[in-house]
Amino acid sequence: MNISKGELDTLLQNVQNAFVTINTYPVSKRVALMRTIANEIEALGPELIETARAESNLPEARLTGEKGRTIFQWRSYADAVEKGYSLDASIDTANPDRTPPKPDIRKTNVALGPVAVFGASNFPFAFSTAGGDTASAIAAGCPVVVKAHPGHPKTSQIMADAISRGVEKSGFPAGTFSHVFCETNEEAQALISHPVIKAVGFTGSNRGGLALVEIANKRPEPIPVFAEMGSINPVFLFSGKLQTAAAELAKQYAGSLTLGVGQFCTNPGLVIAEQGAGLDQFTESLNEDILKALPAPMLNAGIAKGYTSNREKVIGLAGVQVLSAATTEAAEGQGAATVATVSGVDFLINDDLQTEVFGPFALIVKCKDANEVFAVTEKLHGQLTATLLATGDDLAANAELVALIQNKCGRIIFNNFPTGVEVCKSMHHGGPFPSSSNAQYTSVGPDAIKRFTRPLSFQNWPDEFLPEELQNANPLGIWRTVDNEVGNGAVGY
Repeated sequence: MNISKGELDTLLQNVQNAFVTINTYPVSKRVALMRTIANEIEALGPELIETARAESNLPEARLTGEKGRTIFQWRSYADAVEKGYSLDASIDTANPDRTPPKPDIRKTNVALGPVAVFGASNFPFAFSTAGGDTASAIAAGCPVVVKAHPGHPKTSQIMADAISRGVEKSGFPAGTFSHVFCETNEEAQALISHPVIKAVGFTGSNRGGLALVEIANKRPEPIPVFAEMGSINPVFLFSGKLQTAAAELAKQYAGSLTLGVGQFCTNPGLVIAEQGAGLDQFTESLNEDILKALPAPMLNAGIAKGYTSNREKVIGLAGVQVLSAATTEAAEGQGAATVATVSGVDFLINDDLQTEVFGPFALIVKCKDANEVFAVTEKLHGQLTATLLATGDDLAANAELVALIQNKCGRIIFNNFPTGVEVCKSMHHGGPFPSSSNAQYTSVGPDAIKRFTRPLSFQNWPDEFLPEELQNANPLGIWRTVDNEVGNGAVGY
């Protein structure tokens, strides 16, 4: 629904009431809710895939896989809550004989409050209405208000209806999940500015994410915005690896660059390497692969237009030369793979060369020597990922460069490519600014739940009134830190 100010006030009052109610529920009830929502999404029939195909131009196989990932996120985050990962429970028992007496202190993570979620266009399931932000916020115990993405409104509504059915079947208040359409920026700003909202989850462009951060920071009560804003995900080619596998690496790189028409936040849009025979062989082989790449429909006309515009902007900058472009002419709404080159010197003096071109575009930075590679790396903005195509000897000989690269990214990859983000506890999908608004947090994996929690300590509380995760008997059976020792047993006196 499109929403007026009065309607928004009423809706968010219901959301706040739901938050108060949810906080009285045991963890097990929240876990059951998440599994019920997963079942509702799993039960969605062909209409979901067909609708998403029509709205996004994404192929059936990709959408089917993404639906499975979405279901897995809900179930794996439910498992994480059940196992206590996001609770981080700790207990320091009392010592009345100490001078002064030591009190009993117990700490857990509690829900931050109602969360507004702005989904992504390029993942209509896994990063949108029923995506990781929504799943992790509900896992934390927070009601969620989703602003439907205008790129796939019908898909968003189907997913919203599935979540609402899960909420109803699980006996949660209706305000646990809300779904709104905002036609204007003012409507979206009103949602973020409302005092009921305590955090924001966002996946999208740098411009959109920063706009939300600005609004949130100007509130009388500033709130966190967890914005994943994409990056150009540099790939570093090392000489030792190039000497043995240049052509093979070029083919693999072309596949990663053009996967999904380059419409991934982890698309590897920048290559950094020293000049030499190895790089020459890499670019020659890459040229052959790019020439054969067929243009394909992008998510929508606006994204296709943006891709063309930003590509031409970068190509038009001083020192940039087109290395290769798909020979088949792109039709309206399609994206054609393009690779350009620039010298390390030109890259260092022009920050616009770090513009994200959302689509199958890459810029190869040709550095004259190792010192220039280091200088180019120092110049890089924060990234979601960085990829090192190297041998062990390459790593050993470039220890300081490797350490510098680690400071620039949230995930550092060895001899693999960044497209593909595994949903697991060890995944960090975030990175130094401007790839995300807070490098400490991930938007993928169970640790994403922690974005929407805050610590709360209980001092000298009666055992029966403590949250289950802090009670002596440990009824949840979770792992806790008790007097600096980790275990899952009961607390005895």
